[in-house]
Amino acid sequence: MPPSAEPVPTPPAARTGVDALPGPLVGAGWVEERLGGSGLVLLDASVGAHRGAERRIPGARPFDLDGALSDHTGAAPHTMPGPEEFAAAMRGLGVDDTDTVVVYDGAGIYSSARAWWMLRAMGFDRVAVLDGGLPAWTAAGLPVEETAPAYDGPPGSFTPRPRPGLVVDADTVAKALTDPAATVFDARTRGRFAGTAPEPRAGLRGGHMPGAVNLPFGELQRPDGLMLPEAELRAAFAPLTGSAERLYFSCGSGVTACVLALGASLAGYRDLAVYDGSWSEWGDPAGGRPVAPATPPTG
Repeated sequence: MPPSAEPVPTPPAARTGVDALPGPLVGAGWVEERLGGSGLVLLDASVGAHRGAERRIPGARPFDLDGALSDHTGAAPHTMPGPEEFAAAMRGLGVDDTDTVVVYDGAGIYSSARAWWMLRAMGFDRVAVLDGGLPAWTAAGLPVEETAPAYDGPPGSFTPRPRPGLVVDADTVAKALTDPAATVFDARTRGRFAGTAPEPRAGLRGGHMPGAVNLPFGELQRPDGLMLPEAELRAAFAPLTGSAERLYFSCGSGVTACVLALGASLAGYRDLAVYDGSWSEWGDPAGGRPVAPATPPTG
């Protein structure tokens, strides 16, 4: 049975304008029916080659994981900023405590899940991922604006309410690897997990954390980029989870680990955490963390 839900912080006053989200994932039709309505905010969380494209769902604002919405003071990319920095970025995007937020990205479901998890980690629950992202939206023939995501309106009232335990560090994961009540998942490809494929970031060792299990994030998605149905998601997790009560997720830099967190949430699991530094931290030889199999750094 999936573990019980984590405590939920006291929510702000009831919102207006948008009916309740059906869950952590919404379809293009759900968004299209409410597009332009009061209280609905669309955030484009695209990264890398998909960031900066001159196309957006009408009115979408930029959730910049490559910029202000990551902490750039550490060695690992895409780590969580502090509550005040996060709140300042959200207010700058005009996000109010009473809004409903839908996040998407240009790859499908890739970095949007990271934005969803970050908002939840800051105590904001009225957030969902657009199933299939911008590709699914355009495939459905829905309207787009030929301009990059942007916002120049008034600041919002977003208030951070951090939830301890949703984003964790290497020491916490190290303990989880030896805890029979926990399972640590790695969302990277099977070749990178096995150490037979090179790491895209120079200087990192190949392989994986001893005791971790591999579930590549792409295996939770259909060929058209939509998430698998709930029953198929449960079937993907159950053999690897066993009787574990708490699930931890890692990847290359803490982004696609959140796709696994989304899939686990859809499958009914509730006691979930994302390893923020992920392999960018653990695979760094300077950290001295154990790796299996032992392989030299790449690049």
